[in-house]
Amino acid sequence: MTSIKTITLETADIAAARTFYDTAFGLGDRLALRESEAPTSGFRGFTLSLIVSQPAGVHRLYDAAMDAGAESIKPVTKSMWGHGSVLRAPDGTVWQVATSAKKDTGPDSGEIDDIVLLLGVSDMKASKQFYVDHGLAVEKSYGSKYIEFASRPGEVTLAMYKRKGLAKTVGVDAEGGGSHRLVVGGDTEPFADPDGFEWETAANAG
Repeated sequence: MTSIKTITLETADIAAARTFYDTAFGLGDRLALRESEAPTSGFRGFTLSLIVSQPAGVHRLYDAAMDAGAESIKPVTKSMWGHGSVLRAPDGTVWQVATSAKKDTGPDSGEIDDIVLLLGVSDMKASKQFYVDHGLAVEKSYGSKYIEFASRPGEVTLAMYKRKGLAKTVGVDAEGGGSHRLVVGGDTEPFADPDGFEWETAANAG
């Protein structure tokens, strides 16, 4: 089964981005950075989500990101689904921080349970078939609304929304163009999907 081994964000200022991510999220080698001057504007068509076990973890990561220089798009809010927030990192990447828990049940563990890469795609049916053809297995599918692919413990989970739906969910304008400033590393040969998201063979594949 094809799976995601690495996520690489492209940025014009690697030092500043590394300082932010080390300070805000502490993702270590789960997130790589690469220098790029490729033109990009507006919404880049994807978000990254950090999933934690309880609300205290959402507040911890959100507050740390704000202190490190992130832009708040949606502050931490309680809903029928749990607790969540949305922020934009200084490099322009949109992040969600969330939990399905309604309340804390103990001290914050300080851990991140899952990282989810959410792609905003133009054609859900075509993109779903494309990724199935490239070796990914569908874990959850809600028609044209949401698709999630299977992942192993500790790996990044891949999911898809319609581009406009994803933008609406996180509270940003769907317009944007140029480079996605994202490269996905997997145990696969390099390819680009129908929306131009690039995959490369990860150094630790296999």
